[in-house]
Amino acid sequence: MPLCGISTEALEKFETEKFGEYFCSAEIVTGFTMDDVFIKYKHLGVIFDYLSLGVIILSPDRKIQSINRSGELLTGYNDSEIIGKYCYRIFLNYLCDGKCKFLEAENAERNRVVSNVEISDQGNSRRSITKIESPIYNADHQLVGCIEVFQDHSAFKELIRRIRYDDLRLKIILDNLDIGVLTVDRDNHISFFNTLAETITGFSRSEVLGKPCHTIFGEDFCKDILLLQKSAGNGDAGTSTEGKIITREGRSIPVRANYMPLRNEGGFIVGGLTTISDLSLKYHFNSAIRERYTFYDMVGKDPAIQKIFETIPIIAVSEATILIEGATGTGKDLLAKIIHNASNRTEKPFVKVNCAALPDNLLESEMFGYVRGAFTGANTDKPGRFQDADGGTIFLDEIGDLPLSLQAKLLRVLEDKEFYPLGSRKTTRVDVRIISATNQNLEQQVLAKRFREDLFYRLNVMRLELPPLKERKSDIPLLITHIVKRLCAAGNARAGKISENAMEVLLNYDYPGNIRELENILEHALIICQEDVIKRRHFPVSLMKKIVCQMIPDEEEATRIVAVLKQQQWNRGKAARALGINRTTLWRKMKRYGISS
Repeated sequence: MPLCGISTEALEKFETEKFGEYFCSAEIVTGFTMDDVFIKYKHLGVIFDYLSLGVIILSPDRKIQSINRSGELLTGYNDSEIIGKYCYRIFLNYLCDGKCKFLEAENAERNRVVSNVEISDQGNSRRSITKIESPIYNADHQLVGCIEVFQDHSAFKELIRRIRYDDLRLKIILDNLDIGVLTVDRDNHISFFNTLAETITGFSRSEVLGKPCHTIFGEDFCKDILLLQKSAGNGDAGTSTEGKIITREGRSIPVRANYMPLRNEGGFIVGGLTTISDLSLKYHFNSAIRERYTFYDMVGKDPAIQKIFETIPIIAVSEATILIEGATGTGKDLLAKIIHNASNRTEKPFVKVNCAALPDNLLESEMFGYVRGAFTGANTDKPGRFQDADGGTIFLDEIGDLPLSLQAKLLRVLEDKEFYPLGSRKTTRVDVRIISATNQNLEQQVLAKRFREDLFYRLNVMRLELPPLKERKSDIPLLITHIVKRLCAAGNARAGKISENAMEVLLNYDYPGNIRELENILEHALIICQEDVIKRRHFPVSLMKKIVCQMIPDEEEATRIVAVLKQQQWNRGKAARALGINRTTLWRKMKRYGISS
């Protein structure tokens, strides 16, 4: 029912919708005197007291005639404290300054909505309210008062402040991530774009916000993102994809994108968050490694070597110590050099020390230097290899042969980055990264008390293991091709090819000297060979003798294979299972030994 120009529908709308956007109809209440209004109000008091909206009735002289329970809670006053008081003396608001224009006849013809009004409650706290003022007329169209309905928005304003603060904080966090971040809405329009996304793509925020994804990054990339969105929409968590985007300059760059759906409280997808990683550097780095270091044992498709290639970009940029394990000739020093060149220390020295090459007394002065007068003949100060490597990398080869007395000194360098040069009482500080290598089992050396356990753990933060050549024979053709090409380019030979029989010899040899021995064999053959093709006769005699000795166990293996094949009626599958090998290996061995059915 209408109440002084405010319908119940208006009150409900006030409760549930944007109050400040709704205007009451200025209906004239007829047949009422002010006393009638108060009587009506008292009858409706129970209803008013259950409203969450404050309701106040004012007389024409701006005195408060009535207030409901919510009004008391919002203002901090009870009815006995304010009834009969002037409203402007109670609420201290600029709209209630004693000149209430609303109650002046010329301004009281219609209702008025006032938003974001601040009033003072009893505790002098400021509250933000929105209110509706509606005039009350008698039957003679005389203004007899007004009714004010108001709602406290202080909590709402605080909520908005917190949301804005959280939004700002989230944007700051996203802007400082080391990955590109963008968000899209349900229509795939870009709604957020962080700083690194700007760097990767060359686009500024202002250029992309509100734009469809495909108009910025191209159809191919956004097609992949849409597939991820579809996957996420089917209940999946969203996966990653690799593709290419077009930068502002028109360049196509490889990226990895991860998509995550953004859902509302009801679980419905309202957009998505996509992270972008620039893969250009990784691809360039991997390409550079393969181009620059595809020689010796750094050439290879063997899984163990490929894993090392994948690991290098990660460990190279760290400052962790690295322990390289591998037999003699596997290229430990080369791998150490690669890591140094790929690190942030690449412009600084790379210094190699062979811990097995010098006696103990000379090794200490070589590594740590000495001062004048430290021993007979020490006429001047001489810096050690650690000082030579300051700012760069020191490579300690054959670390397992380092004497125990020097192990303690090395441990101090690792822990404190300082040491005493031989004969000095002053410490020398250095900033070096330590890469060590060994062909021994250091864990066994620790158990045998020949290597300090604490030093072992300090050196063994990152471990790389280079397999012997006999365990990666699939790489032999690649290595042969590259070594021959390099030696020919150096002018050492004319032959550029290897005969099938010669290749078979090289593939069947076990190479106890690993890559170094393979290079030695090929260099010998290229010098001897005066033809265009290397043949078996061009190999060192010592190699052929070793192969003959190696063939003795091979003959035993061939005999066993033939016996098992006969036992299994030449069924290769059954024979392979009986021998504990797969069919491919059996076929290769049969071909190697000339076995046929």
